[in-house]
Amino acid sequence: MGVRQCTLEALDVNIDALDAETWQGRHVLVTGHTGFKGAWLCLWLARMGARVTGFALAPEGRPNLFDLAAVGSQVQSTIGDLRDTGAVGRALKEAQPEVVLHLAAQSLVRRSYAEPAQTFDTNVMGTVNLLEAVRQVPSVRAVVVVTSDKCYENRGIARGYVEDDPLGGHDPYSASKGCAEIVAASYRRSFFHEKGMAAIASARAGNVIGGGDWSQDRLLPDLIRAFESGRPALIRNPAAIRPFQHVLEPLAGYLQLAAALLSDGPAQARGWNFGPDAASTATVGAVADIAAAAWGGSAGWTTDGSVHPHEAAVLMLDASAARQRLHWTPRLPLARAVADTIAWHRELAAGADAASLCLRQVDAYLETPAMAVLEGAA
Repeated sequence: MGVRQCTLEALDVNIDALDAETWQGRHVLVTGHTGFKGAWLCLWLARMGARVTGFALAPEGRPNLFDLAAVGSQVQSTIGDLRDTGAVGRALKEAQPEVVLHLAAQSLVRRSYAEPAQTFDTNVMGTVNLLEAVRQVPSVRAVVVVTSDKCYENRGIARGYVEDDPLGGHDPYSASKGCAEIVAASYRRSFFHEKGMAAIASARAGNVIGGGDWSQDRLLPDLIRAFESGRPALIRNPAAIRPFQHVLEPLAGYLQLAAALLSDGPAQARGWNFGPDAASTATVGAVADIAAAAWGGSAGWTTDGSVHPHEAAVLMLDASAARQRLHWTPRLPLARAVADTIAWHRELAAGADAASLCLRQVDAYLETPAMAVLEGAA
């Protein structure tokens, strides 16, 4: 049975990029599909009828969302390494995607201290390898390179970073993401600047939370592990301020950005912030309190007094450009984002199906109206 192809040429950035009509039959390649965010994104795209190919390392650790949600049954899954130039090139040539969503990365700050060379190799040269492959595949019209809120030179300022602020990074992870931004901008200016070429943009999201994340050294997974064991969670920097958001928020931003690149590529090919409003930019301790209350019982936390590697004290994003030009607006307040994460894990423990849990939360997200932009929002 043939699959109906859709195009966006006649549409502008007011298009609803979260509507299945936009993605039905569209060829999409997702790097990092075996990871936490990538698995959520693939489930969502498959639900909307996209023809998804994934390229990533094998899923790490047990449990993991990719295996539990049987994401491999929803997409054409290719296990490979971004550092392998030939493998990346073959994956793109075989998939012939129209859209590339590049999420694959070494994504942990503390691991980057232990594995700096591997972090730079994956996050910087992996991005180079991907964009080199895109140059050889004319089917690609839009590329979203996902970096991080930590790509900015953190000066401890009490405002959200805007897209024109200087890039940088103290730790290897943050620096590697700043480098990936520079790589994307260089390729855009050097090789993708003529009409008809792929439009290259980057996306910088906040601290993402959600069901199905079991990573080490991340706040919600660490809290949930402690709560499940009946012991207080150890929190490294409870006063640190971070832009927390549910995983569906930046994923919606990536989809909206990809749609904008397809419809109006040159005008939208730049860096974009996708961060929460001011009310969801909170201290680590405040988020831990919300999580403990949502869990109930004796759940609690205490400060870890050990010596730890440097982490920024304050980090906020200003996403006003995405709100104004891409018509992307957060939908889930912080308390809801945390509660949904806790509920996902509790229902999974009670025997619920992981993929069904994700898709049910996607449906609830789509039914939730956009939040009003608060005064002083980041």
